[in-house]
Amino acid sequence: MTFKAAALLAATLLVQPLQASDWPAWRGPTRDGHAAPGQNPPVKWGETEHLVWKADVRGRGHGSPTVVGDQVLLATADVETEEQLVLSFDRATGRERWQAVVHRGNLNTKGHRVSSQASSDVVSDGERLFVNFLNNGAIFTTALDLHGRQLWQRRVCDFQVHQGFGSSPVIHQNIVLVSADHRGGGRMTGLDRLTGAIVWQQERPPVANYATPAVITAAGKTQAVLAGCNKVESFDPLTGARLWSTDGSTEETVVTAVTDGSRIFLGGGYPKRHTMAVEADGSGRIAWENPTQTYVPSMLVKDGHVFAVGDGGRAACWNAATGEERWSEKVDREFFGSPVMVGSRIYVTSKGGVTSVFEATPEKFTLLAQNTLGGECFSSPAICDGRIYLRGASTSPARQEHLWCVGE
Repeated sequence: MTFKAAALLAATLLVQPLQASDWPAWRGPTRDGHAAPGQNPPVKWGETEHLVWKADVRGRGHGSPTVVGDQVLLATADVETEEQLVLSFDRATGRERWQAVVHRGNLNTKGHRVSSQASSDVVSDGERLFVNFLNNGAIFTTALDLHGRQLWQRRVCDFQVHQGFGSSPVIHQNIVLVSADHRGGGRMTGLDRLTGAIVWQQERPPVANYATPAVITAAGKTQAVLAGCNKVESFDPLTGARLWSTDGSTEETVVTAVTDGSRIFLGGGYPKRHTMAVEADGSGRIAWENPTQTYVPSMLVKDGHVFAVGDGGRAACWNAATGEERWSEKVDREFFGSPVMVGSRIYVTSKGGVTSVFEATPEKFTLLAQNTLGGECFSSPAICDGRIYLRGASTSPARQEHLWCVGE
């Protein structure tokens, strides 16, 4: 065996496959906001209660934590050094393990006042890390190994900035899916997971949009579904073939779709407030819709019901088949992060850094606790192995981002 082959074998043996205790992607292990079964994270916590560790985070970003093996990973951007990076923290202690610079210079200076230049989640297949960044007027997807060494980088397409960019990569078998909708005409792209080569691309309408695609199994098919640009579209995630397309979504969306196996649930916020259910069979039939603004936080589906926390802070439950409202309750105000369901409990963090925990069944809403860490949060919690990982910021005396680990 040559030295090179031996080194490759040793590196392969060091790879840790994904575990049930990981949170490897946007919206978790099943990519629909559900924590793994059997979790029992704390309901109440604070700076002096159930706080396992707290780490300072360089720069700024809205991407949520990813947990793989013994690492917690974040995308961030440092405007002072003009760098976009991936940061790794030790899962047990919060100690920073490594920093990987993905881009230097050419950071975007336009967009919404609260947007960030690192709003993608890092996602993992257990052997590699993948992240999207907007840089130098284009969208790039980059693959790193678990030590932060770059494996490949692919320029996906040009990008005209309206509000910003925040779509995360989605892994399906040998494909990494990347969506990049913008007013210059966007792309839905499938990249080869090992090489970064473009396997397929589909043109999208010239409309600003921000959603991460969802790979779902519905109506007997595996589908990559993307809403926004006034459409809901379904693609074969392996080939890019357009399975179906229907009008009905709003122009701009942020939510990632979820399904009950028959219907697909989506929301939007511009130019109208909107929540909808569309049949997944390609018929284009809208099963139901209502004027609730489910624009940024993605929804949850459980036991024939849809649970949502709207941008304005009101939680709601609807019958998945009919859209009948079971209840609607005010939780807090201004939500950018998406809810996570643990059993029958929902955890969701507001822009003000308050994580509300409530019992959510079709019969009733019961607020269990509200817990504050920092004073600002745009990301979603990662909940795995009985712990909660939160990214946010203290705002006084100066803004400083943190990563918190909450647990017993």
